[in-house]
Amino acid sequence: MLKKIFKSYDYSLIIVVTLLSLFGLVMVYSASLVTRYEVPSDFFYEKQKFNLLIALVFFIIAALIPYKAMKSTKFLLPMVVISLVGLAVLFIVGKVANNALSWIELGARSIQPAEFAKLSVIIYLSAVYSKKQSYINEFDRGVAPPLFYLAIVFLLVAIQPDFGTAGIIFLIAGSIIVSSGMNLKNIIKLVMIIMCLIAPASLIMKDEIFSETRLNRLTSYSDPFADELKSGYQLANSYYAIGSGGVNGLGLGQSVQKLGYLPEAHTDFIIAIISEELGIFGVGFVLLCLGYLVLRGIYIGLRCKDPFGSLLAIGISSMIGIQSFVNLGGATGVIPLTGVPLPFVSYGGSSLLQMAIAVGILVNVSMFVHYEEKYKKTKEPKPTPVPSREPRNTVYRVKS
Repeated sequence: MLKKIFKSYDYSLIIVVTLLSLFGLVMVYSASLVTRYEVPSDFFYEKQKFNLLIALVFFIIAALIPYKAMKSTKFLLPMVVISLVGLAVLFIVGKVANNALSWIELGARSIQPAEFAKLSVIIYLSAVYSKKQSYINEFDRGVAPPLFYLAIVFLLVAIQPDFGTAGIIFLIAGSIIVSSGMNLKNIIKLVMIIMCLIAPASLIMKDEIFSETRLNRLTSYSDPFADELKSGYQLANSYYAIGSGGVNGLGLGQSVQKLGYLPEAHTDFIIAIISEELGIFGVGFVLLCLGYLVLRGIYIGLRCKDPFGSLLAIGISSMIGIQSFVNLGGATGVIPLTGVPLPFVSYGGSSLLQMAIAVGILVNVSMFVHYEEKYKKTKEPKPTPVPSREPRNTVYRVKS
């Protein structure tokens, strides 16, 4: 039994995540050799190495525990409570970083509750909508109730204010809702309700949404070289790094922009350092690995016959794809900067840990899909032969 289970694991996913994480560790070391912080040159490398070890433990746990156990109320209720309490506690003991109240300090370490809120939203919506499949098109019973939790999470993250993470949570939830099986009429109705709620909320929070810092991000996005030394400083230096790398790159460790020119080179802008040092080949490797995780997750979701497992796989792959696009789009000027880490590559404990758990769950879903397809079919009982209805040859004895 155990042998068959271990044979069913998707080792391609495990290999890709391992390669991407180790590559990220190397690039974190290279990108953080010189920083604006007064720390040793290997400070962030050592911390990221420790983060990887912790993430590995949770990845293995998530890959071994059957994902169907997360569908029970005994799991969902504590998860929902912990996620909401974690976001609420920020307003009491939270630490401000990058103009957002996003971090809770735990001794020498910090944790970002919003990162784990992404995963809790995926699990909760997947579980609830999978249970409502028989009446998924009844708006009052099937569509609306799970969205109250989503609305509270979105609001708590948005008022930190962290609109980048709030937007990612909203898009992830949207991918699950669209894949849940509800009809187009309910989806359109839902979009209209959300728009009606966003409009007054935007007016209430206009001072936060249209703050000078955020307006400067829009200005730098449209033309970073118009104010290269202030609002456009990060994006302009990201352009310099990407342009300097060319096809072959300057060589590992040879980046110039990381020498105090590009802030947060080991976090939000690590792809710029990869491009500068390793050229198109380094960037291509990252894109290939991330693209494989996304497409593989969608493929697993399409193959899974269990609605809960299918929505989980789609939600997790959507999270990886959306967050990758937001990070890469910000560093290359495709979209405004939001301060989102690149999955498995950027420095960061909270992001790495929740991504490891998420992919561990995806590996577990894939294992069940493969196991049921390969082994359960062979164990199906053969159909009982139907008795023939043809008349039997009956011999009658006649008494003499």
